[in-house]
Amino acid sequence: MLQPIDHHIPAVDGSIFARAWEVPAAATAPIVLLHDSLGCVELWRGFPAALALASGRSVIAYDRLGFGRSSARTGALPLSFVAAEAREGFALVRDYFGLERFALFGHSVGGGMAVHCAAAWPQACTALVTEAAQSFIEERTRAGILEAKRQFALPGSLERLARYHGDKAAWVLEAWTGTWLAPAFADWSLDAALPGVHCPALVLHGLEDEYGSPRQPERIAAGVAGPVELELIPGVRHVPHREREAWVAQRVARFLAGC
Repeated sequence: MLQPIDHHIPAVDGSIFARAWEVPAAATAPIVLLHDSLGCVELWRGFPAALALASGRSVIAYDRLGFGRSSARTGALPLSFVAAEAREGFALVRDYFGLERFALFGHSVGGGMAVHCAAAWPQACTALVTEAAQSFIEERTRAGILEAKRQFALPGSLERLARYHGDKAAWVLEAWTGTWLAPAFADWSLDAALPGVHCPALVLHGLEDEYGSPRQPERIAAGVAGPVELELIPGVRHVPHREREAWVAQRVARFLAGC
């Protein structure tokens, strides 16, 4: 069993929390995980260890500023936040761990961020995996977020989120719902970044995903410049790595074996 090691990475506005599952003598590029809109290191649960064991690669996950055990942030997210993560939080993580080469796995909005990271460092990024990633705003995305917002208004719901984000929970929720439902964000897409992805890409998406139709992964697969594999997963919703942890870990490991 791998024993993870916790790290606190200095940042201008505090520190970024990261956790590493290190595979001894791993000769291949480590995998960096980028979490979803309500996510954090703890909410990956058993998946990072399962992925490390399946792939034989070290795995690094981190909490973006404002999330989990990273420092709080205030104010609304800038509308450029998806693209900005590549040059901000991820850049600090890359420098801290000295990642000359890396593979990326991004879930939901983390998938969009992973696209931007791959495009920003095309020589260093050896492979990209997006899982349940949004590539543009569609009605299913908005409807899913509106329903989640209603659910979080129920008694006790925000308290459950606070188990992972502490007193940052209200900010985390507003950063997701307020940004993605904002009229000014309605034209957002990954279209400008996708052609900059030259490494091999695996695009995973559940056919029952409540936040995005198959048009989302299809747009990613059509837009990247490198070789791509598209996998639509029957009977799976928005969190494939939790719903089918072992299958996702093995599928990603098979893909990475050729990268």
